[in-house]
Amino acid sequence: MVRIVGLLWVVVIAIIVAFAYFASSLCITFLLSGFLALVFDPIPTYLERFRIPRVLSTGVLIIAVGVGIAVLVHLSYGKASQLVEDFPDYADRIHDAFEPLNQRIEKVQKTAGSITAGPASPITRKTPAVVRVADQPQPAWPSYLIRGVGSVWGALIVGGIVPFLMFFMLVRKSHLYGWVANTFGESVDVPHFTAMLTKMVRGFVVGNLIIGSAMAAVMVSVLYALKLPGAVPLGIASGFLNLVPFLGAILAAGLPLFASILQFDSPAPFIIIAVVAVALHIVSANFLVPRFIGSRVNIGPVAATMGMLFWGWLWGIMGVLLAVPLTACVKLIADCHPSLIHISALLAEKPRGVSKWAQAGSERVVRAVPFFAKHLRTDGKD
Repeated sequence: MVRIVGLLWVVVIAIIVAFAYFASSLCITFLLSGFLALVFDPIPTYLERFRIPRVLSTGVLIIAVGVGIAVLVHLSYGKASQLVEDFPDYADRIHDAFEPLNQRIEKVQKTAGSITAGPASPITRKTPAVVRVADQPQPAWPSYLIRGVGSVWGALIVGGIVPFLMFFMLVRKSHLYGWVANTFGESVDVPHFTAMLTKMVRGFVVGNLIIGSAMAAVMVSVLYALKLPGAVPLGIASGFLNLVPFLGAILAAGLPLFASILQFDSPAPFIIIAVVAVALHIVSANFLVPRFIGSRVNIGPVAATMGMLFWGWLWGIMGVLLAVPLTACVKLIADCHPSLIHISALLAEKPRGVSKWAQAGSERVVRAVPFFAKHLRTDGKD
């Protein structure tokens, strides 16, 4: 019986993973909308105290967020256009910087070729056959960025649907909560689960804002001291890019380094920028993130890393960015079911001890149920 139940759980998990993979755009849309709804819910909830209708406050909030995103896109487009215009200058500068290295490599290749070449007469010398191997198509990195939404148009459609779905989630908050309570109320402590989920999501966002703001302030100060043009936007972008798991240090250092190619002639500024970006990433990953985020989501570093690998494989860059809250949500679901206490202990940073009744096994629990039911009926009659 235990083996059959375990096999059924494996089948159910495989079906869920397959659905999440093939219906990735649908899953990402709902999860991203719910995530943003939990983050922005305190604003219309607070405005309700002043008798401002929730529909009105939510609509104004969505419009304000949309306008802010449009302004950022407009400013980014201007910077990107300027970057495209200056790209030939950047390419020439990079080519000039690597030209001595290329010359040395060519010199070494010629020397190695002259050493390995043996004496051969003109009669016996044969032209070696040239074998060409067809190049295998390699996946481009932009495909990983939009993985899970299908294509660029799919990403645009998801981005257009998220605000509307977020609006309805915020407006019909009480209706959704009542539906969840009526559907899962018998097996899950819905008030406790929703409270912990809200606390986890908001703690994750607030912690990232605090850490990103601190790193952005440091990078702005360093770039401003080096007198780099555009130090403020470059420093802010570099500071928050440092929050990206795994590739944060490369992205945080690469952006200001690329902008500095036409500004500096000596290697000292480049070394300073790279060292500061990498140092900030190490400090944030080992000290700040466990302090401000780890304590709020309560998942261990191994579980967070495995979650990033799994969700990144499933949904690309969007899965990597949402890996920590998604893994923490899985842990919260396991916390609400006593039978999943082992999974909760595996994901938790500080696992709880397993009760003796949970260690007894399902067979003993099934045997004990009739015994307790009989005694409860007897006590009720008394």
